[in-house]
Amino acid sequence: MVGHSFSGYERELRYLLEGQPTAVRSYARALPPPERSEFERVIDEPFLVIRGAGSLGLDLVALRRELAFPIEVKASAEPVIRFTAASGRANLQLEAHRKAVGRAGLTVLYAYRRLGLRGEEAWRFYVANSGSSSGVLGLVCRRLPAVGATREGNGILRWEEGVPLSKFLARTRFLLERPEGASA
Repeated sequence: MVGHSFSGYERELRYLLEGQPTAVRSYARALPPPERSEFERVIDEPFLVIRGAGSLGLDLVALRRELAFPIEVKASAEPVIRFTAASGRANLQLEAHRKAVGRAGLTVLYAYRRLGLRGEEAWRFYVANSGSSSGVLGLVCRRLPAVGATREGNGILRWEEGVPLSKFLARTRFLLERPEGASA
């Protein structure tokens, strides 16, 4: 079964990336206490998030200083999302995303919301096309696992291979921090 893209999960991720305090603090409860305050920094250092629309379009675009992340949201209770389900629509979507952003020098991130989890982070991140970006975007993307591929070349997301949202945000924040004394 391919993961579904539900608007409620898109909104949840949007609220987290936008740093909405209620959403951030609620999500942070699943983190170990030392990591909570680091995660909650997104409240003061949010992304501007734009919600996309339409089939085969991107779900969200997160913007911040030197970064622009088109994001495709998937959700499933299963530990693996196979892009061959639903007549291969997700595979077609993956290829369309790769072509569209590759021409603009960007990359698509896949955000996988695992349903039914208790006591651990529910979001994991992956990069759809690796190695195509340079600068800060390239540094961020090289630290994310790629959307996997089956022997037949079809897309696949494996839960255990993804980077948790808190680690993704911490890595992004680290790369965007300006050294003390540097001008903005």
